[in-house]
Amino acid sequence: MYKIRVILDLKEDVIRTLLVDDSLNLEELHTTIATSFGFKGNEMASFYRTDEEWNQGEEIPLFNMAEAGEGIAMATCFLSDSLAKKNDKLIYVYDFLNMWTFYVEVIEISDKTATDLPKIVLSVGEIPDKAPEKEFKADALDTDLEDEFNDEFDHFDDYDFNEY
Repeated sequence: MYKIRVILDLKEDVIRTLLVDDSLNLEELHTTIATSFGFKGNEMASFYRTDEEWNQGEEIPLFNMAEAGEGIAMATCFLSDSLAKKNDKLIYVYDFLNMWTFYVEVIEISDKTATDLPKIVLSVGEIPDKAPEKEFKADALDTDLEDEFNDEFDHFDDYDFNEY
């Protein structure tokens, strides 16, 4: 049995602690997380492997989109492999149009069994009606590189291209 903490990426605390069976695959975990936060679970979603600092790594999509079964999917990834030990982490993104982002972490693994799983053992905060705005920041452009690009092509103007 796994005890998993799921935190919604918001300024306010919105947390669910779940008890789930250790035989779950990530597709079943996706449904459990979505419904525990009040979603229907019918939107596209992905898990992402992470390191200790929550740096996003390999994607585990809801469905295998690769050629001839070469890729992975949630249905083929099990908790025992993806979250093998205490403090293992995943990032979970639900509904790509709204980008609900959650931090998923194993806080306990035990040999105990229960028949009423999955279940919410802790619920803190309410999910807002609207997903928070995501701000994606690109690294600043190297101005030397920008100047070099402009210098190389400054001799062309729009009129030259119209002749072709």
